[in-house]
Amino acid sequence: MFEQFDLDSELLGGINNAGYTKPTSIQSLVLPAAMAGKDVLASAPTGTGKTAAFILPVAQHLLDYPRTKPGFPRVLILSPTRELALQIHEQSENLTALTKIKSGVITGGVNYGSHKEILNETTDILIATPGRLLEYIENEQFDAREIEILVLDEADRMLDMGFAETINRIIAEARWRKQTMLFSATLEGAGVVKFSKEILNDPIFLESNPSRKEKAKIHQWLHLADDKDHKFALLAHLLKQEEIKRAVVFANKRETVQYLSGKLYAEDIPCAWLEGKMAQDKRNKAVERLRNAQINVLVATDVAARGLDIDDITHVINFDMPRKADIYVHRIGRTGRAGNKGTAISLVEAHDMAVVAKIERYIGDKLPRRVIEDLRPKYKEAKVALKKPKVKKSKAQMKAKAKKQAKRSAKR
Repeated sequence: MFEQFDLDSELLGGINNAGYTKPTSIQSLVLPAAMAGKDVLASAPTGTGKTAAFILPVAQHLLDYPRTKPGFPRVLILSPTRELALQIHEQSENLTALTKIKSGVITGGVNYGSHKEILNETTDILIATPGRLLEYIENEQFDAREIEILVLDEADRMLDMGFAETINRIIAEARWRKQTMLFSATLEGAGVVKFSKEILNDPIFLESNPSRKEKAKIHQWLHLADDKDHKFALLAHLLKQEEIKRAVVFANKRETVQYLSGKLYAEDIPCAWLEGKMAQDKRNKAVERLRNAQINVLVATDVAARGLDIDDITHVINFDMPRKADIYVHRIGRTGRAGNKGTAISLVEAHDMAVVAKIERYIGDKLPRRVIEDLRPKYKEAKVALKKPKVKKSKAQMKAKAKKQAKRSAKR
């Protein structure tokens, strides 16, 4: 139970109001170390309660050491995307609702004036995306010297998005901090581990092993498709099935998102869409329409692959296969959250087979192939896989081959 962590009654009340009854594996690992003031390097799958694992200890720190004068935030949480930042902020406000702790959020995509209150009035916990926060630091509108605890959420994603230099500059501004925590969905590859060695001080490494109840139960399979039109026919057929209550469809490009949105409406499948260059208010409206069940399909680029936290997403469909295997894992992590069952379906053209092989190696399992009888593909995967590229032989190789053939003829 959460009482074992010596949290104040106000935080326990917030936990209760949020509907949490028992700490998840990552919360059980992080809370004791974080509350002891240790630097933390933690790895946990999506949907296992990671946000509360860092919100609760930083909130307890603020209660244990109350502010003595007005000023800038004492806790900074960096997030890779606007959507994730807003969700962390919402969870922070829920968990600290019975305290006097004040949370604020700063992201790009919104009017600069909307951050005036956060920059000019006392805020305790600030959740921010790196780019916009660095702008305020450079313009001397934000002072990072009062930050006592720094949290980097989904650090692997921030590095993938090219934020390394921006984050390092923010970290340098917050060099008087007492504690740093770095969270990542995966620690595979040298990037995150190398980065953590530069910014963490004698960290405790924590890797959660989610219980069966916490683990995502995601059924995965793929459909072979001949071309873009065939893929769309498969997509429309799938989205009309009764079992699809709430779905996210992923595409690689903004143009494809817009193309799919228009085509789905023509098929009488209402949807919202989400891509990187949308204004923040439009992005918020798109997510809210799905969250409030006004529509049940969201078409998105990978801007939504991380940080999209909507309950009961039953299906993730990859209209385009992602370019990297780890992005596939992040995409399908939108479903099957907190022990719920989910389904991930990929629509695969011949040119996608190389990335399918990488994904299968990455997840340690083969993706089952399924066929919709009325939409059978014309091409056969085996033929594509076995087809070898023609290699033009050199003159020397051709001469050697001719000699071998001549010898064989002579023996006969």
